[in-house]
Amino acid sequence: MAQINVTEMNSVQLHQLRMAMLSESIKSIAFKKQQITKEYEKGDEVEVASQELGFIGSYYAETIICSTGDDYYRIKYKTLLTDDESEPLEDVFSAAKFRPVPPNLDETMSENGFRLYDMVDVFDNDGWWFGFISAKVGDEYYVYFPTTGDNIT
Repeated sequence: MAQINVTEMNSVQLHQLRMAMLSESIKSIAFKKQQITKEYEKGDEVEVASQELGFIGSYYAETIICSTGDDYYRIKYKTLLTDDESEPLEDVFSAAKFRPVPPNLDETMSENGFRLYDMVDVFDNDGWWFGFISAKVGDEYYVYFPTTGDNIT
């Protein structure tokens, strides 16, 4: 009769449980609207949450162009372009979809790197995406994105 390695099975199950718990946590953050805590002015830099299928959990940098009333603002994206790619894309959003621009990476990056299951924002496809460290192989980290199901290096 072959021996069963109970410790290994439990560590795999524990890893899957942690991944599931973090996935639910990130999904709840991705779908949560922000509380509107300030009025924005022309030139303010913010990030806006995407609620489009396939992009949920991502934030894109933009600049406020003007207020359109009732906590809605016309914005100009910094990384997204119009269909003909001739100029930055503009749109109108509620301030409830905004978050502040993150601090300078040099100020926030740990010298020790990341740990397994750390929640992170990763810049990919012209925006910032919620995810968490799912594995480390050598010097490379793998990040799992619960809102899309992708696991990338």
